[in-house]
Amino acid sequence: MTNTSVGYAHLLERAEIKALPLQVSARVMPVTKVQLIDNTLATPASLKPSDKILDHILFALKYEDLNLQILSQTLLKVSAEALLECYESAPMGKYIRIACLLWEHFHQQSLPRTTELTRGNYIPLLDPKCFITADNQTNKRWRVHVNVIGSLDYSIIVKRTERLEKALAKNTLQKAKEFTDELDDAMLNRALSWVYLSETKDSFAIEKEQPDTNKIQRYTNLLRQAHIPRAIDEDYLADLQKATINNPYEWAVSYRNEQNYLSNGPGSIGVTYVPPSPNLCRELMQEWEQLTNQLPEQVDPIVLGAVISFGFVFLHPFMDGNGRLSRFMFHHVLCRSGQLANGLLLPVSAVLHNKEREYLATLSAYSSEIRTFWQVDYLDTENYVFEFKGHESIYRHWDGTACAELMAEACDEAMEHYIKQEVAYLNQYDALKRHINKLYDINDRTLSKLVVFCLEQSGKISKKRRDQFQYEVPTDAFDALEQAYSEILKLGSEIGGR
Repeated sequence: MTNTSVGYAHLLERAEIKALPLQVSARVMPVTKVQLIDNTLATPASLKPSDKILDHILFALKYEDLNLQILSQTLLKVSAEALLECYESAPMGKYIRIACLLWEHFHQQSLPRTTELTRGNYIPLLDPKCFITADNQTNKRWRVHVNVIGSLDYSIIVKRTERLEKALAKNTLQKAKEFTDELDDAMLNRALSWVYLSETKDSFAIEKEQPDTNKIQRYTNLLRQAHIPRAIDEDYLADLQKATINNPYEWAVSYRNEQNYLSNGPGSIGVTYVPPSPNLCRELMQEWEQLTNQLPEQVDPIVLGAVISFGFVFLHPFMDGNGRLSRFMFHHVLCRSGQLANGLLLPVSAVLHNKEREYLATLSAYSSEIRTFWQVDYLDTENYVFEFKGHESIYRHWDGTACAELMAEACDEAMEHYIKQEVAYLNQYDALKRHINKLYDINDRTLSKLVVFCLEQSGKISKKRRDQFQYEVPTDAFDALEQAYSEILKLGSEIGGR
């Protein structure tokens, strides 16, 4: 009996369920209580459910995380009679009430119960102590708070991990507001110009693309729309897609009507991710739009930005431009929260580009598992045949914990190691330039170049630069610039660069 699977693991093995692999599997082991041992939820034999599907569902609801990929399929295999028999025997039971609520939703019909629920506390679908939750809907019939991020048709689970809680506790958005409030208008505008340019270049760099001036300007203009409060819909997203793409032949007028895919090489073996079919994509984009336009106030904006951004790229509603649009949506959500004032954006793409391996790993943790449910046949360089052998629930319900962790840390790093360092750099630049300008009459353009060279070379003006400007700058001005760096700007610590 030991090492027998129970709960979700049992359902995956015995009920022909198609869902992503479990991060933690419950199994009967020689223990006296339910406990987590590595990636196994060790369960005493005394708690082993019977072979009935419903008993394993109730076990999973009690001891495991909510997994709507599995529940949406297994509850369809449970008869109304079996569920009602269990409910009528203990109508106040927490887990049977949740099972009944989900059964009705996935069956799209009501259970003909005898005992009505008119008293007793409301119970949460997700434990707020363990998950980031929203206060979306109260189901009076079963007295359950449906507090998932999204809906029962499209939901994202985000666990309260130590890593995520630590990152969110830094209150990055509040720190960003306080920091920019202290800047004068001139410095703020210079810092913002750098932020928008940096975010643009790094967003393209993530996709291994060297943008020309036109592309840079188009995407920078797009980023400025993140602060414009407006509803997100198909027409607006299509307009935004046009703003990211130079080639008019690649412009979208609507969500895609054909199957797209991502690849890193030729042939079917090179296909790394297949998004949902066009029809399912369109349906789920409506759910995604509803979440985006009705952001739950209780959820941290960074968490919302993460799941909405990654959710967009997982659905991949356009044939091109999805990556850049997904990163734009992250900024849009943060700006919608009202916590990013003064036109500020956090240059998270710089962090993601620097942590490219982790960023790609976060994406592929989901996409690579999805890929196993697709049969892809290569016909020629222009034609593939795609056959989905999974269940649509794997697109409808997903775990966004790793996405939220990554973006929460990226926000803090963007603030602390990019924005603050850029402002420090600009202050250092101004101080050096003012000091030398008082001592020497040097052409402003030349002086500006020399100051930049000095900062970039940690306070030194190379022989090459001295020779280059020997007929424009007095010899002792070079030494004065180096001395000013040391005495005025170093201030006992190494100057931070860009």
